Amino acid sequence: MDRKPIIEIKDLTFSYTTKTASEPAIRDINLTIYEGEYVALVGLNGSGKTTLQLCLNGVIPNMTGGDYIGTVMVEGKDTYDTPVREMAKTVGMVFDNPAFQMSQMFVAEEVALGMESLGVSHDEMHERVPKALQLVGLEGLEDRSPFELSGGQQQRLAIASALAMEPKILVMDEPTSNVDPIGKEEIFSVAEKLNRERNMTVVMAEHEVEVIAAYANRVVVMDKGRIVFNGTPQEVFSHVEDFHRMKLRLPQVTEFAYQLEKEGVANFHGVYPITLGEAETAFKDLLG
Repeated sequence: MDRKPIIEIKDLTFSYTTKTASEPAIRDINLTIYEGEYVALVGLNGSGKTTLQLCLNGVIPNMTGGDYIGTVMVEGKDTYDTPVREMAKTVGMVFDNPAFQMSQMFVAEEVALGMESLGVSHDEMHERVPKALQLVGLEGLEDRSPFELSGGQQQRLAIASALAMEPKILVMDEPTSNVDPIGKEEIFSVAEKLNRERNMTVVMAEHEVEVIAAYANRVVVMDKGRIVFNGTPQEVFSHVEDFHRMKLRLPQVTEFAYQLEKEGVANFHGVYPITLGEAETAFKDLLG
């Protein structure tokens, strides 16, 4: 059965109304995301990834001033005239620095905070809080202070707070940029589990291209506010020279395979391995 579109963006352009914003932050964006997809946004800082994500829950244009053209439909709702509070029931947002989002004395209170703003009953909260914490592997920490948690645990707590509102879409803006390698693995594992086991749509802006290659169904590359590539990881990461031009990282195995081809040692016909497993198979064939 074909999957249904859950996000449909048409002809979207947005400019911030600030003295320093001389060009649109995003321009001419057309993008459809389907239920259950794991979509990775890739691009340098300032390429428009965060702006695009803020359009998915209506923060832009409803809470951030600017010139807005186009439409963003999320599960049939136009984000332009749907309150952000209402969109939070469908779109859960997680940002790059979880500590800035923490405000409560206890972990359980932090998870419950968003539900309070939605008017969820206390009985329902008592059911949802432990479920959300279990999903991210933080069960048993309800009475711990959020500020006593590690960076990876804080980010998982931010994810739990979003999940407690039972969204269908999880939007994550560089969620591993302020955590150590162990914390990164924790966060990626949670996102992959939610996508695989709960069919949750994940939209993640991220620089860790090796993880993107392993987990994402689709990669969207942004440059100067525009979408320049949109396809499977295999398709997108094969544009090696374009990635070099945009100063974007490629998976190390992809870069290595490209260099081998460039030196005439191998010929991958422009389709390079993007994961260690693919590289192992490709290099075995080459040596064999």
